[in-house]
Amino acid sequence: MSGQQSLWGRGAVVVGATSGIGHAVAHTLARHGAGVVVNGRHESAVERAVNSITLGGQRAIGIAGSAADETVATELVDACVRTFGTVDVLVNCAGIAEPAESSILNVTTGDWRALLDSHLTTTFNTCRAAAPKMVAQRRGSIINTSSFAYLGDYGGTGYAAGKGAVNSLTLAVAAELAEYGVRANVVCPGAKTRLSSGFAYEAKIMELYRRGMLDEMSKDAALDAPPAEYVAQLYLYLAGAQARAITGQIFVAAGGFLGRYDRPTPSILGFRDHKDTPPWTPEEVHKMLSSSEQAGRA
Repeated sequence: MSGQQSLWGRGAVVVGATSGIGHAVAHTLARHGAGVVVNGRHESAVERAVNSITLGGQRAIGIAGSAADETVATELVDACVRTFGTVDVLVNCAGIAEPAESSILNVTTGDWRALLDSHLTTTFNTCRAAAPKMVAQRRGSIINTSSFAYLGDYGGTGYAAGKGAVNSLTLAVAAELAEYGVRANVVCPGAKTRLSSGFAYEAKIMELYRRGMLDEMSKDAALDAPPAEYVAQLYLYLAGAQARAITGQIFVAAGGFLGRYDRPTPSILGFRDHKDTPPWTPEEVHKMLSSSEQAGRA
């Protein structure tokens, strides 16, 4: 099988496929042989995305609606099986931006819920719909989209929280489904999209830089993001057979840069056996933390 047909006979669902990274991923999977279910919230955008794929001779169908609605998420997976015979790849790329000037000081409950629905609930619903079918066929690749913003460096609330939760959800799914041959990984992409361009976005990046939340390298990278086609290649790799041993990983990619977040491990600050010693006092905790910070600066 040629590299250009590495996904022939496979079915893929791409959520958020009408623009940006999701659009680039849908095209890339289709060019490599997959039948693709294109999803976006708006019917006209879905139709345009499907036409752009099928005009190139590839296979695609479209379903409009928000996958934060469980019925839409279920239909995406069912339609993939009906049309292409199987669902082998699930890609979640849907998302919305944090409202301008949003922070924990002023975010509304409505904005919070909208952000979590777009990023987390959508991912949960589609994973929940696809997982049983992938388990039954003993294969499948789930690729969820997060962001390095989950570290909090870019401020905001619901966006960062939703992306952090996507990471944790994906790691749990990977652990639960590993014995069935189903993989789950995360991509934290950097690319020029509607969420990372425009005056409001640039102003936000400069404000974060001014406040010391971003260093100069991060600021420059955020303002000069590469085309989405670059990061789409990582999604393609994770979807294919070459990545059959890769699961439970969080990758970061932007243009020619590829990295991976290692799983966090605790640093031991102190230990005492609770069977024969009292709890740590605040003074003892402070002493341990101070010693640790001094050692880190040395």
